[in-house]
Amino acid sequence: MRVYVPSTLGLLATACNAGEIGPAPLTVYAVTPALREWYAEGDDEELEFAAMAQAARASVGLLAADPGIARRRVVIAAEVSAVPPADGSVELGDARLELHVVIPWRSVASVHLDAAQATAVIGKAADLWDAARNGDDDAIFALDSCEGEDLLWYATQEIPDLLAAEGPRSGLS
Repeated sequence: MRVYVPSTLGLLATACNAGEIGPAPLTVYAVTPALREWYAEGDDEELEFAAMAQAARASVGLLAADPGIARRRVVIAAEVSAVPPADGSVELGDARLELHVVIPWRSVASVHLDAAQATAVIGKAADLWDAARNGDDDAIFALDSCEGEDLLWYATQEIPDLLAAEGPRSGLS
């Protein structure tokens, strides 16, 4: 099953260097029964996009927690064989799952990253993350504005070069 792992450039570098995404438990996003039920008319591609969009939104929360990292959402797409069933506490349309295993780097299918031009929009949303979670309308609008920014696709073999190119300006050490 394809899962989408919210990340940052710093966390991506750590995972790439460690050869795994972890530690467990990991919050990931996938086409869950709750998501499938919410998008009853959606095809598989639309459902995958919706799951990745939820992971991208969660990435903004990770950016909010790490002010020193570049304001670019990162989503790691990976194939995993065992995905736990939802525990019954998920809401209709929720793609969130908790994995109790690390994901080996060889299972990573691709990485999705904001273009450098998106940093202002993403940065504003990250700065207002807590306010958005508390229901502030302007903050929610800033967070929703991130959805207008496309994530660029990178093959796994491109990741080391991408991380090297980002270097110090991304907040990577």
